[in-house]
Amino acid sequence: MRVSLRRQFLFLRVYAMATSLVVIVLAAAAFRQVRTPQNLGEISVERINVVDANGTLRMVISNKDRMHPGVFDGKTIDRPRPVAGMIFFNDEGDEVGGLAYTGQERGGVRNADAGIMFDQLKQDQTIGFSYTESSGRRTAGFQVWDRPDSRLSELIEQRNAANAIADRAERDKALAAIRAAVPPSPRRVFVGKNADRAALVSLADAQGKPRLVLTVDPTGNPRVEFLDESGKVVTRVPEK
Repeated sequence: MRVSLRRQFLFLRVYAMATSLVVIVLAAAAFRQVRTPQNLGEISVERINVVDANGTLRMVISNKDRMHPGVFDGKTIDRPRPVAGMIFFNDEGDEVGGLAYTGQERGGVRNADAGIMFDQLKQDQTIGFSYTESSGRRTAGFQVWDRPDSRLSELIEQRNAANAIADRAERDKALAAIRAAVPPSPRRVFVGKNADRAALVSLADAQGKPRLVLTVDPTGNPRVEFLDESGKVVTRVPEK
């Protein structure tokens, strides 16, 4: 009887050890499989989220139906964002810019937008390359904005609260008040082509008013203009 029990006990120990060994081998194999680069050839997806090891979101590649709306200081913007492209996020999970584009032709009318933007820390874009087309008029160029020191998350919180107002008239009134109180973010530099097909360099003051403009018009005529704070040309070379 004791021999039988001893044999059964020994069998159970061997069985447990063998089972543990199998589990370890399978876990190691699964781990190696996850870490091994794979060539998928071709895939079709609506959205891809790239995260750090700790789960922090770092990049989103998406179609226009599932694009991330943007987030700052953990506050997600309550808005639709019907554009396809890539959005990047910093170490804290804040949006820091990306690539977005739209474009369509309906009834013979063409409309398109595309841009590569880089955001200021805790703020909106501060430099970028953009292209816009509307009803046959096109602009394209490099731009620099002067953003305030305030955090964009403060504005997001206010806008989200306003968007939650059920009454449309009150909601529009609240949103208008928020927009009116937003610190100025003037465009200081533009280098590109405007809707009149002129190549130009425009340098603006801290209020966003152009003060020095270098232009070559569509016919090839160059000029340099100095403007005062009201926008009046005070010096032009050549004069005519």
